[in-house]
Amino acid sequence: MRWLLTRLLAGLAAVLVVAVGAGVLLAAQFSGEKAGWAASAGADAAWLDGSWVDGRADEDDFAAALPRLRAFSEVYVHVGEIAEDGTVDPAGYAAADAFLDRMDRELPEVRVLGWLSSAADSSSLLADRVPKEARARLVEAAAAVVDAGFDGVHYAVTPVTVNDPGFVDLLERTREAVGEEAVLSVLALPVEPLPGVRLPVFLANRGERYWSTGFLLRIAELCDVVVVSGSGTGMPGGSLYGGFMARQTELALRTVPGDTGLRIGVPGAEEGSGGVATAAEAVRVALTGHGERDGFGLAVPAPDAMTEEEWAAFEEGWLAPQR
Repeated sequence: MRWLLTRLLAGLAAVLVVAVGAGVLLAAQFSGEKAGWAASAGADAAWLDGSWVDGRADEDDFAAALPRLRAFSEVYVHVGEIAEDGTVDPAGYAAADAFLDRMDRELPEVRVLGWLSSAADSSSLLADRVPKEARARLVEAAAAVVDAGFDGVHYAVTPVTVNDPGFVDLLERTREAVGEEAVLSVLALPVEPLPGVRLPVFLANRGERYWSTGFLLRIAELCDVVVVSGSGTGMPGGSLYGGFMARQTELALRTVPGDTGLRIGVPGAEEGSGGVATAAEAVRVALTGHGERDGFGLAVPAPDAMTEEEWAAFEEGWLAPQR
């Protein structure tokens, strides 16, 4: 018994040492120069809730949100939750005509994607988030979203375990169903920030927290746009969160092919992280180190729901920094 306890304590001590070392390395990423050109190049995205397509938002709401919406090249509008059997209630996208007409009239250059979501509390190493029997129904729903007038589909299915063959198959089938002209976008989990971190974190959280760069590349090759999540990182504010976001940006820029659009997701202030200002600064640091990249931007929470402080941080820190 004493031997077992000694081994457990030794293991915990080793994990603590690794965690402290990882924290120091991540914090160090949040430093360096920010080039004037390392800012928005007009490839930013925003998530919008379902009120925009189900009638809760009217013409006045749209007019009020319009100045902020002009900042984006694409928006992901929530059109439905994915049921366990793969179905999606068509009410979420079938009545989107009025909203799509407004967008086409006022913001013709902005791509509007139907956002389909599914979130689970945990997953096992062998989990298939979109089982075979549900996959066909979900692909049908994605095709119906495009047929309803959306420019494409944005899948936000979390968590998806690394090398999940069902998710790869889903994307391949979706591409075939929606055609080459439609935009296929995917929300990706953050990338493993340091080698060897993924499995211990998986076991501690009883669920997938990070993707490998190999799996991110596999998914990116199947999509037009990949959004690497910056939410739910578990990192406190300040240099640690900034270092994490800089590292995520560096790895994503290195991994995602240049012909695939890349967005770095920014969390809302309520998550207790460094927020928009820290994320924007971290992304700029990493982008400066990498070099200019076409089709790169940030993805932010619903702009109409952002506070004045959050929006000011986004404008000043990313949309229009000193060049």
